Order: sequence, then structure tokens, then C-alpha cells
Amino acid sequence: MLHQYERLVLLSLRQGGKTLEEISHDTKLNRDSASRACYWLKEKGAVDIHETSEQSFRLGEEGKRFLQYGFPEFNLIKKVREGKSFEKLSEEEKRVGLSWAKRKGWVDIKEGRLALASEGERALKEGHPEETVLRKVSENITEKKDLPVIKELLARGDVLRSAESKHISCSLTEKGTKLASKISSIDKDEAGRYVNTLSKEDIVTGRWKELKLREYEVSMPVMKSLPGKRHPLDVVRNRIRKIFIEMGFEEMEDRLVESSFWNFDALFQPQDHPARDLMDTFYLSAPERIPLPRDEVVERVKKVHEEKWKYKWSREVAEQAVLRTHDTAISPQYLLSIRKGERKAPAKFFTVGRVYRNEATDYKHLSEFHQVGGIIVYEGATFRDLLGLLKEFYSKLGFEKIRFSPSYFPYTEPSLEVEVYYKDRKQWLELGGAGVFRPEVCLPTWGKYPVLAWGLSLERPIMLMMNMKDIRQFYRNDVSWLREARV
Repeated sequence: MLHQYERLVLLSLRQGGKTLEEISHDTKLNRDSASRACYWLKEKGAVDIHETSEQSFRLGEEGKRFLQYGFPEFNLIKKVREGKSFEKLSEEEKRVGLSWAKRKGWVDIKEGRLALASEGERALKEGHPEETVLRKVSENITEKKDLPVIKELLARGDVLRSAESKHISCSLTEKGTKLASKISSIDKDEAGRYVNTLSKEDIVTGRWKELKLREYEVSMPVMKSLPGKRHPLDVVRNRIRKIFIEMGFEEMEDRLVESSFWNFDALFQPQDHPARDLMDTFYLSAPERIPLPRDEVVERVKKVHEEKWKYKWSREVAEQAVLRTHDTAISPQYLLSIRKGERKAPAKFFTVGRVYRNEATDYKHLSEFHQVGGIIVYEGATFRDLLGLLKEFYSKLGFEKIRFSPSYFPYTEPSLEVEVYYKDRKQWLELGGAGVFRPEVCLPTWGKYPVLAWGLSLERPIMLMMNMKDIRQFYRNDVSWLREARV
């Protein structure tokens, strides 16, 4: 299948071999287009390409000055022969000429004065060959015998500049001759009417009827296309956002760094709970503490802890800064905003973000991962509503079989775990937890009850969708895997 440019080149070469410039003139293609067509034909075995190179020289800025005023070292020995002192020399003769005159052995320094050496006498007598070569270069009449001097001048700053020009000529091979004979009936104007693609204007105006569409060999192997693409985590994260928004939810704006108050205390986790231990939580040194809100919510949370858990609640412990261990840390803050009248209830909120646990890393655990959290703030909400919501969410995500089993979480009662059936492994897999916030969470923040809440895994369902066996694969920056990965 020939490109229209290839057709034009074949037609041009039917007369015999030609240079690239001649092909360009004959086909009315620019040099680059003609060159590309020739190399395409070479790959198809239709054309032989012959390349020759030619080096040319031209004067640099210093060379132009030296040709007009003479080389500074040659001017210097002329003045030395005339008996002129060092002080009578020009700045260029002192700075450049003296150095080159000494290097060539043209001058000596005797008793602190410049003296002409025998080599300098001979140079004055025979003339300066470098000036002769400069003149030849300016007139473009250099010879092979001039190359040693030219080489020296090229190494001397901007005296001479060199350029290499390539000359390309093409001729038809036996295969090319056969191809050219098949298109011999197509004149140049017709070959020039071939197009690669149709534009909208071509179709709307009907111009496509006058054009000749280039044929394509669709069975030929082509180079794999490697466009930019989204990371699988990002793909599913956006899909989850879309699902919740379609279900009438509003996304919560959250933070990665929280005070222990919002991460634990507001969720009714006692300050001596094992989850707060350094084995599970990343505590920060900068900032080490985060001030608590200037609001009665702090006193209400303190009162609930001391009355229910029977211990002395510490403000200092509540101010400790942590990398949030779950995205539920933002939920009591949104409940408080409803109590203050900044938002209205009933309301539905969700969030998708990173959380951090001080855990050992293995094929199914990471110290940094994602959670999908949310709450429904409505006095008429029921546990059955929660089950229906989770079932609808996972079915929209592509999981057909979903079941729930009883569980325990410090801040929800009743609590459940969500499991989906994975056909390939023929087993049920846990994907997250949910429940109804305890009154000890709802009343100090919202002032009413109940609130439905959940915290679901993001990486685990994606692993099921992609048949992955190691959760660490998401974060290895394996370009080959990312290019092939499909959700």
C-alpha cells in the first residue's frame, strides 16, 4: 500500500536515478517530504539510497578580521623587523600575536626586548601560508593540500567554521521498477490528489467524492501505542465518586493530619484504647499538637468519656497530632457543622482518601492505603437503610453477590462487615465495615440520633477486579504493569 508521496517519487525515478533535490523539484514536494518518501520506499525494498558527504569551510568572525588586517603574529614580526618596541604594538598583537609568534618560534626575547628569530625571518621572506588559505576559503577554491593548515585554523577559535553537507541520490530496485510500472497510468496531478484522512469539511461539502483515499494494509503489525493513562486506583476512585454523587451524596473535604480528638475521642474511643498505641498509629513531631476547637463539643466529649469509660480524660492526649488512621475522623466534624447550622440535615456525605496505620507491610497489608467512608445524617434512618445502601453501592461497582455479617467497632452499634463473593476464588472476601454511630458519638456532636456510617476498603475491591495477588503492586511504579493494567 503506497503513500501518495511514494507514488510521486516512483514516477519521478522511472526516468533513472536522481538526487534528492531533483526528486523534490520533479515531484513539487519539499525536501523533507521527498526524503521521507524515499526512506519509506527503501524500507519496502523499492529504492536504493546513496549518501555522500562533503565538508565545506567558511570564515569565522576572527577569520574575516585576520583576512582584512592580517594575522596578529605576522603583523608583530613585521614591526619587530622594523625595530619597533613592545610598547608600539597594538593590544591584539600583545595579547594574541606575541603568544602565537613565540609558539611558532618566530621571535625570541633577548635582554628584555623582542628579537626576530630565524624562523620569523623565513616566514617574512616566504609569506604567511595561513593568510593564503583564508583567502582561498573566502573564494571557495581550497585544495586537498590546504587541509593541514585548515585543520590548524579550525582549532584556533573562530577563525574558520566547518560544515558537513549530505548529498542523497535514489534509484529504483527491481521491485521498485515493477511498482512504478503498475502506477505508470497515474499522472502526477492524480497522484497528488490522494489523501490520508477525511476532514469534517470534506464530508459536509461532498469534496470527498473528488478525492482519492489512500489504501491501508490493516493486517500489517504496527508499533504499540503507549498513550498516557490513569492509574487503576484513580480510575476506581473516580468511579466511586460518580456512584455516590448519582445517589445524592456530597463529598466531604478532609485532612490527612488530625488531632487525636477528632480521630479517636469524638468517636468514643477511650484514651487508653489499644488502637492508639504507637504500634497502630503514626504520631507527629511537627506539629506535635493541634489545638482543640473552642466549642462546647470538647466538654461534651470529655463528659461522655468520663461518665461511660470511668477514667480521667486528658486534654493533652486529645491534642496529639496523628496521621489519620481512618477517614471516619472527618465525620464528627461534619455532624458538628450541622449542629451549628452551617449545614442542613437530613444529609448524606462521602469521602475517598488515604489513611495510615503503623502496620507491617505484606502482600495484603500496607501502612498507607485508601478508605471509602461516609455518613447518613437523618433521624428516621434505620439499620435496614444502611444494608440497602451498601448493597446498591457494591452492585453499581460490579459485585453481584453481597452479604453482611455481625462485627464490632468501638464507635458503632450495631456493627457489620461487608463481604462480596469472588467467583474466580469461589470464596467470600471482606471489604469493609459499617454500622450505626453510638449515641456517645452522635449526641455530643450532632445532638441527635442515629447516624449511619461506613468505612470501606478501596484497594481490595480493585485487586478483585484485576485478579491481583499483591496489594503492593499499586505503589511499585512499574511502568510495564501500569501500561497493561485494566480495571
